[in-house]
Amino acid sequence: MNPHTAQPAGFKALTLSLWNNRHLIMQMTRREVVGRYKGSIIGLLWSFLNPVLMLTVYTFVFSVVFKARWGMGGDESKTQFAVVLFVGMIVHSLFAEVLNRAPFLILSNVNYVKKVIFPLEILPVISMGAALFHSLISLVVLLTAFVIFNSYLHWTTVFIPLVLLPLVILTLGLAWILASLGVFIRDVGQTIGIVTTIMLFLSPVFFPVTSLPETYRPIIMANPLTFIIEQAREVLIWGRQPDWAMLGIYTLAATAAAWSGYAWFQKTRKGFADVL
Repeated sequence: MNPHTAQPAGFKALTLSLWNNRHLIMQMTRREVVGRYKGSIIGLLWSFLNPVLMLTVYTFVFSVVFKARWGMGGDESKTQFAVVLFVGMIVHSLFAEVLNRAPFLILSNVNYVKKVIFPLEILPVISMGAALFHSLISLVVLLTAFVIFNSYLHWTTVFIPLVLLPLVILTLGLAWILASLGVFIRDVGQTIGIVTTIMLFLSPVFFPVTSLPETYRPIIMANPLTFIIEQAREVLIWGRQPDWAMLGIYTLAATAAAWSGYAWFQKTRKGFADVL
């Protein structure tokens, strides 16, 4: 296959590519997850320890040092704060892990561009698969902690895949764009980490939106993470159903963004070989 050949960029082409390469995606995702901890003593256990350790640090800083509270009423404990905080961390980590790696996906797989017939468009999907694995581990930790602290789980927990789905779709679209831009503009890789960190602190991960003055709330609500974090807490913590109407609108917008990102990637990939 000539790397300079124009590739199909339609929605049908995207769907067929994901379906036809599903076994390759699963294989490479598994290799990505296992390879990340290859050579370490405790291996995959790090995927469990990392979120627990970060959760402990953030909980201490914000609930003990800054004495932050969620306003749940009654005698709010640090463990309650930790569980609510953890939901926001899971959502942001899923988003940030994929985007932070996206600009380097093509740069770190040059052999796929020049020498091998390989569907480059699945690289962000593989990265997303690995991020979803780590998010699943974190979610298991969260649900286990919730049961220990409260002795029950809300039945609405079953909706969490539907809540996260639009974020997954949106993140893939952005990852395709960043993977392409990372080839032509190397500064993108240095900038995206700053952007995802800013988005962490401009989303309701460490504080409720209601704690902000009305003037600043539109800034937080404009963050695409805010709605997903709030809806994830609705189904996991508060036991309420998500806002189905807004979730549907978000999904449509995310699908349009993903398709646009894929089209951009396909249109620009013919220039990868020249740059690399």
